[in-house]
Amino acid sequence: MPNERILVVDDEETIREVVSSMLGSGHYECKQAASAFEALALLDSGEEFELMLSDLLMPDLDGIGLLERTKEKFPDMPVVMVTAVHDISVALAAIRNGAYDYLLKPFEREQLMATVRHALENRRLKIENRAYQTELEALVDAKTEQLRKAMANLERSYDITLEALGDALDLKDAETEGHSKRVTAFTIAIARAMGLPNDHIRVIARGAFLHDIGKMAIPDAILRKPGALNPEEVAIMREHCYRGYQMLKKIPFLQEACDIVYAHQERFDGTGYPRGLKGNEIPLGARMFAVADTLDAIMSDRPYRPAQPLSAARKEIEKWSGRQFDPEVVATFMGMPDNIWEDLRKEIDSQIYRFAYSAGGKSSS
Repeated sequence: MPNERILVVDDEETIREVVSSMLGSGHYECKQAASAFEALALLDSGEEFELMLSDLLMPDLDGIGLLERTKEKFPDMPVVMVTAVHDISVALAAIRNGAYDYLLKPFEREQLMATVRHALENRRLKIENRAYQTELEALVDAKTEQLRKAMANLERSYDITLEALGDALDLKDAETEGHSKRVTAFTIAIARAMGLPNDHIRVIARGAFLHDIGKMAIPDAILRKPGALNPEEVAIMREHCYRGYQMLKKIPFLQEACDIVYAHQERFDGTGYPRGLKGNEIPLGARMFAVADTLDAIMSDRPYRPAQPLSAARKEIEKWSGRQFDPEVVATFMGMPDNIWEDLRKEIDSQIYRFAYSAGGKSSS
């Protein structure tokens, strides 16, 4: 290990030689400077020193001035001030300004060596502590990133499972094939237009995608009945909201989304089902879904009528604002460009569009 280098600064050559001799006997490597400006020139030249011993009173630039300049550029290098007894108050002021310690002239070799050892040990500990802090911060950042990736992978695996559930529902209810994906894409687009944060959009996307999951519990004879349902069958069909809610509420990461499933058939004026919720009692996600659901229904082929154009959907949704739909959601929908909806339908129908619930859905701009 190379000897630690010390810069000795004093305008008196005799003192520099004595101090350097003492330090040399302790296997320190010394360099001398006859003034503060000479010391600064040495430091600026690139020479590295572990410690500086500086006289306090020097012509042109005193020890305090040298201290201030070196602390700006070399904060890790401790500075020990050397001063006469009558300068003690100035020496203490120097410590307040960043000096590590001071020595009073005349001093013994043991005093000098002890002060130098303590100053160098303090420097070493500071550098090691900073390195440790840097290493610790890097370790925390790395662990945080690992955790983030693990959570993202876990969340994505959940969403793959949800897609499988949605596909299973499409197989059971072939009449609405692709409906869950389209209505989710539409709901995400409205949520984005309303400025909702991605965390909220993720929840809403899951609720929208699984809105009809309760139909898995509805008998096929009712679900696939070609004609109109009788009152008893209608009552059973309407149970799908609650059944879906019951299915999802037991899954921790779907506890918020299940509220949208439960409320997706409620109406803004309170005439919906199953609970007759009104206005803001209905989760915002369910209120946005209601508009998206009607949009998709009108623009899709049905056994009893062909698909209608976007203009017809806009007219119908605006007509029922304040009754079936939240006026604020309708206003947002009406202000969105027409091309969004057809572009999303094309992407989904061509199977290009995949749901990215973990990122709040694909942008539709």
